[in-house]
Amino acid sequence: MSELGFPLLSLADWVPTRDALHAYVRILGKVRQAFTPPQAHGWHTSLSIGPEGPATGELIVDEETGDSFEVKLDLVSQRMVATNSRGQQWAMPLAGQPARLLADSLLLALVQWDIYPEVDRSLLADESMGRYDAAAAQRYFQALSSVHTLWQGWKRELPGRTGPVRLWPHHFDLSLLWFSGNLVPGVDPADEESAEEQMAFGFSTGDEAIPDAYFYITAHPWPEALTEAGLPSPARWHTEGWKGALLMYADVAAAADPGALLNAYLRAVHSAGEALMLE
Repeated sequence: MSELGFPLLSLADWVPTRDALHAYVRILGKVRQAFTPPQAHGWHTSLSIGPEGPATGELIVDEETGDSFEVKLDLVSQRMVATNSRGQQWAMPLAGQPARLLADSLLLALVQWDIYPEVDRSLLADESMGRYDAAAAQRYFQALSSVHTLWQGWKRELPGRTGPVRLWPHHFDLSLLWFSGNLVPGVDPADEESAEEQMAFGFSTGDEAIPDAYFYITAHPWPEALTEAGLPSPARWHTEGWKGALLMYADVAAAADPGALLNAYLRAVHSAGEALMLE
């Protein structure tokens, strides 16, 4: 989906669809994890964003033969789709069905291709049937695609080392890591998760703490003076439960220039954080 835009994601209108998509994305995450060696920061459990939706990317089944496959959520045609390097395809329409049903159907199709993911099915045991609104799913994908495009531009702007822009199945958020280049005092340098100073820039569809979709920026370790930095309105500092900068998606969607507001937010927080980290 190439057109950028930030459509309204009204919580009351799309919660069942959001929860269904979250469950379906977790299926992709578990399949990817089964075929991807562990990576720093858990990147082996995360997903890419393709032209049609979240995807596992190519997963190698046999290095000698080159056999591989990919699973994606096609939010343009509203299907979960698996394809393999032999040209075979499996697909199932997304209709709010239980995650267990969708996972069982996918795994059965993979077995028929002689692909045997080691997936803990108890983690995909959701039996609930939800209301699924394809139009709401497409609005979400339009928003996700827009954020993904903007985050890719932000990644190119950032100095130094960054991670990939990835969708995280557990929290259902799209994020990007930036590293200051400094080690955290007192932390084992071999600790791939926590040894380096870093900031995370993310987009969440909402959670128990903040039900509506929002943008966040966090830092590790947290510079205590960071909350003294000014933020472009209506962004604010969040300190309950987690510390970081918070900007509600609804405020971005309502802005005259959503991209300009998001870029101002990213630059303001990063500039303040970078100055404190590099002191």
